[in-house]
Amino acid sequence: MPPRLSAVPFLRPLPAVLVLLLAACSSDYKGVECNGQRQSLEGQPLGNVQGLVVDRFNSFSVTLPDLTLDSGTLQSTNRELYIPSAVTRDGWLAQRISDRQFSIINSPQNQMITFNCPAPGQL
Repeated sequence: MPPRLSAVPFLRPLPAVLVLLLAACSSDYKGVECNGQRQSLEGQPLGNVQGLVVDRFNSFSVTLPDLTLDSGTLQSTNRELYIPSAVTRDGWLAQRISDRQFSIINSPQNQMITFNCPAPGQL
């Protein structure tokens, strides 16, 4: 006869831990609306834009009215010294500057957009 769950003390919290893990993995996080400043690579302002940024720490996606980009896996040999970056399938350079700031750059179109997202609780 197998041991009862209550007979093995370290297994008692196991169901609660499994429920928490499943809840965390099935999060319905849909991203946050962020203000973006569009400018030329020389720094000339080209206007503002609203974008939906979904941050997944190792990657992020941006949805604009006319564009959707997925960064893919961001690369950095040292996140303390270098900005995690990736090149998208569409040729944009995607950068995660900080927890709340993201940048996408398109050299052939001479434009970049820097998104500043609100801190949690400031929505």
